[in-house]
Amino acid sequence: MNVFIKKYSTPFITGLFVVSAISGTALFFHWMPGMFHSMHTWLSMVLLLPFVLHVWRNWAQFVLYFRNPSMLVACMASLAAAAGFMVVTGHAGGNPAQRVFPLLTHAPITTLAPLFHATPDELAARLAHAGYSVRSTDETLEELATDAGQRPNDVLIKLLPQHAGHRH
Repeated sequence: MNVFIKKYSTPFITGLFVVSAISGTALFFHWMPGMFHSMHTWLSMVLLLPFVLHVWRNWAQFVLYFRNPSMLVACMASLAAAAGFMVVTGHAGGNPAQRVFPLLTHAPITTLAPLFHATPDELAARLAHAGYSVRSTDETLEELATDAGQRPNDVLIKLLPQHAGHRH
């Protein structure tokens, strides 16, 4: 195991860091977020494994860094920067869809129809065409999803228009 860690941890850390840096930069500039978001999230998590193995393998040398005041300064500055972002943006951050989707999935079809430029009956027909059992236009997407054994957000996403190649 030690030979494997010694041979592969640094190359994997390097490769995954490059992927994370590129995808993170793309996300920062809002360039093709649909393509980069999952890649960045998942491969950054994968990066943790070789990093932990590398630190474990080199623990004695790693601890020596903390004798140098510059390591403590760098760690404290990093924590202060993270805390600053949490204080300033923590309450307003996140995906706005996480706040909007519940509002939409709990609304009856009659309320949602104008948002989709349709009458309640037209929206009910679209839902029926998508395989949902619509008994009344007073039903909510959450009720339809429960009956179908699906998540409410999945029903809503099926109603949203698809714009292939749409750029924001």
